[in-house]
Amino acid sequence: MSAADLPVHLRIPLGEGVRFGPGKAELLTRIRETGSVSAAAVAMGMSYRRAWSLVAEANKAFRAPLVELSRGGEGGGGARLTKEGEAVLASYRALESLLLTEGAAYIAAIRDRADMSGRK
Repeated sequence: MSAADLPVHLRIPLGEGVRFGPGKAELLTRIRETGSVSAAAVAMGMSYRRAWSLVAEANKAFRAPLVELSRGGEGGGGARLTKEGEAVLASYRALESLLLTEGAAYIAAIRDRADMSGRK
């Protein structure tokens, strides 16, 4: 299930207006899968510049970088998640799962009370 399919969007404030949420989690997942920030951006339909900006923001927001970058050259550059990146992503995914399982009844109760008709 992708972040877009989830009934809630979990965003964790990290300070100074920076949050860790579904976008950064998906980007880290795609970087892990592809070994490339550029390929991850393409897979998400995101601009290359935006992906690099999110990686830089995430790397700065944590005590240790989440993504390790290698410069291009003959074989091209690459990217991989660091141990810190793997740990943050695993914790985020576990919290998402917990929210969706343990919190499902609360999510349903809130939605049952919502006016979903689009009236203003």
